[in-house]
Amino acid sequence: MSDPVIHFDNVHLSLNSGAGTVDILRGINLSVDEGEAVGLIGPSGSGKSTMLMVMAGLECASSGTVRVAGHDLGAMSEDQLAAFRRDHTGIVFQSFHLIATMTALENVAVPLELAGRRDAFARAREALESVGLSHRVRHYPGQLSGGEQQRVALARAVAAKPRILLADEPTGNLDGATGEQIIQLMFALQADTGATLLLITHDASLAARCGRVVHLNDGKVSRVTTGAPRAMVRGG
Repeated sequence: MSDPVIHFDNVHLSLNSGAGTVDILRGINLSVDEGEAVGLIGPSGSGKSTMLMVMAGLECASSGTVRVAGHDLGAMSEDQLAAFRRDHTGIVFQSFHLIATMTALENVAVPLELAGRRDAFARAREALESVGLSHRVRHYPGQLSGGEQQRVALARAVAAKPRILLADEPTGNLDGATGEQIIQLMFALQADTGATLLLITHDASLAARCGRVVHLNDGKVSRVTTGAPRAMVRGG
């Protein structure tokens, strides 16, 4: 059996504040296999977003071991972590984080250019086509609806064909119908590419559409339940 693509072993994360030390993650143990779709659910303040930030190497655990895509994140420098994110992860946030002065095509292409990909614009155009925005490539974020902006953000996340896709409340700023379109698109892209998906949500019914659901409470995994059948990897 192959090693898990994401592995947390007794992970703690504490931050210092004016009121003293705040324990955010309190002994997290979790393994995620290649190609799995896992939902992370829990009340506000339970540690969901922090856990995703640790997976992405944007926050460093205070103790414990975090291995992602074969890398021990705790042993890596900031430059190494930046290269790790570039090469292995795609991230979709609740806020779209698009650059207002760039077109949709440029927003998707620029991270690829920074990664040194000579086919950056061709890949960006292909990614925008995959999310149904081939007719909007030259539009700026201010000319797009919220759902279209999130499609651009999703295209940017998947354009480099990352091994891991991290989504933090990707429908939080969208109406119900638009959010459902984004979720269906995200699951379709995940199944098509075989990426591993970690989806943070407050919506239990949405989380249950993943193969497993990890319930967080007060910085700990309270339980793990089975969701929908595991997404099939294309060709598998």
